[in-house]
Amino acid sequence: MDKIAIKDCDIIFLSYDEPNCEKNYADLVRKVPWAKRIHGVHGSDTAHKACGELSSTHYFMTVDGDTQLDPKILDMEINLKQMGMDDTWIFSWCGHINVNGLRYGNGSLKLWTKDFVKTMKTHENFAGQDSNEIEFCFFKNLFQFNENFSTSYVNATPKQAWRAGFREGVKMSINKNVKIKSKNELWWQNVHRLCIWMTVGCDVENGIYSILGAREACNRIFAPAATPWDFTEVRDFKKLEDLWISSSHGLENNQQILDKICFLGNNIKKHIDLDFPTHPLMDEQSDFFKKVYINTPRTIRKTI
Repeated sequence: MDKIAIKDCDIIFLSYDEPNCEKNYADLVRKVPWAKRIHGVHGSDTAHKACGELSSTHYFMTVDGDTQLDPKILDMEINLKQMGMDDTWIFSWCGHINVNGLRYGNGSLKLWTKDFVKTMKTHENFAGQDSNEIEFCFFKNLFQFNENFSTSYVNATPKQAWRAGFREGVKMSINKNVKIKSKNELWWQNVHRLCIWMTVGCDVENGIYSILGAREACNRIFAPAATPWDFTEVRDFKKLEDLWISSSHGLENNQQILDKICFLGNNIKKHIDLDFPTHPLMDEQSDFFKKVYINTPRTIRKTI
């Protein structure tokens, strides 16, 4: 295989319990009538294996349940021969996150091979391979494009927004599944993304909850606790449900949420040197930030 035409690949909508997944699936089917779907499979690794079993093509693309695809990607071809690759490589694009304007791997479109997902061991099936205990981004044969062809809408409900922020707050606060002692041990782009997740989003409905979730996650990673928290719980949506119930208890209005956000911000700064405002950007400030912020390109990784 010298070229991959995206329009010739299976497009599989992968949803779990996202409150806006039916709307997003309907949007996908309008754009891609041949789209297939996997829904409600617990565990990210297991769910992707189900996609591989469903696919009838060697390469298949996954679209997350909170995500809408830009149909322009269907016109794309990947020239494997020109790139010096064979058909064992997998690919990802940037994903646009609606609450804060970030564009990187979170929520992005990904192009897999059936053989690869069948044998990979990640998340709940992790077996010490490539640091992918809570991520998909450390595979040696993964190529990351900088183009964006999707938007993830993570704010349909307070819980969805909080969960999105919490999960990214964890991932941006560790280095390849290892807790760190200084921000200098974090990749600089992840430091920027973490601070943005913890600051931007109040201009959209429920966006304040994504800020809360990101700060709670960062605080759990860096603030000492009598009982250390196992950050790998972030891969288990059932455990995240319990954390959400605990987090949202007693929060009845925006002022109470803001008070908790500011408290967490001050506590985080006591334990790690992160330069972000204690008080999050409010509506006009957040909207302005997203209009002028330019996302930095992802580092292209290619290992032969």
